[in-house]
Amino acid sequence: MGTIQALLIILLVAWMIIDQNGLVIVSYFPVIVGFITGLIMGDITTAMIIAGTFQLMQLGVANLGGSSMPNYGLATIIGAYLAIRTGTGIKTGIAVGLPVGMLAIQLDVLVKIINNFIAHRMAKLNAEHKWRAMLRQPWYGVAFFGLEGAIPAALLVFFGPSAVQAILTWLPKWFTNGLTIAGGLLPVIGVGMLLHYMPTKKFATFLIIGFVLTAYLNLPILAIALIGFACAYYYFNGTMRQANEKKASANSSLAADRQGDNYDE
Repeated sequence: MGTIQALLIILLVAWMIIDQNGLVIVSYFPVIVGFITGLIMGDITTAMIIAGTFQLMQLGVANLGGSSMPNYGLATIIGAYLAIRTGTGIKTGIAVGLPVGMLAIQLDVLVKIINNFIAHRMAKLNAEHKWRAMLRQPWYGVAFFGLEGAIPAALLVFFGPSAVQAILTWLPKWFTNGLTIAGGLLPVIGVGMLLHYMPTKKFATFLIIGFVLTAYLNLPILAIALIGFACAYYYFNGTMRQANEKKASANSSLAADRQGDNYDE
């Protein structure tokens, strides 16, 4: 039974990472994966307490624009598994889950760099009209994302928390520094790409307003999001009203033209 539970935990971690990077099932929130972990391990209460703790840590934090952050879903699964499996308690599960989530940052950056090469290879195969080979490439990216979570999960499940800590200590400083620098560049590149494809010239006013609210007024992200939603809602209603007026005007003109045609006849 213990081996089956361990394998299910590893598969759950792999599925969560894959879902987190492309699927739309949103099963990667700590409270969701914590509940599933509790079902697998037979102790939903302990798992949900740990999941709630990591969910609070994740609130207000998002890896937007290609950035990387501690994987609190992975920390939840590992922490809950260890706490229930060993009976060492919730505090121990949280204490062990955090470094595993931190290790996922380095692996996440590394996998995103690898997938960048896969994307370039897909573009090359497309230019060469080798579409069957091109369609196989995304599955390699999916596999790498699955391994990103499955590797630390398997290390902890089969070798214990000391294995994860040993890896974090063993990694060379230049390697972790390089990944840290790459992780810092990814958000900038991601935001730059978003701004390139978004109609920034058309909505430059709103960008300036958002910058002032953040940089000078220090408003929290929730307040800025609510202001942005209000502006978007107002703009959407105005656009729809103008579109309906143009449509009504066009219909009136068409009706007038038809009446004129009938009169001429």
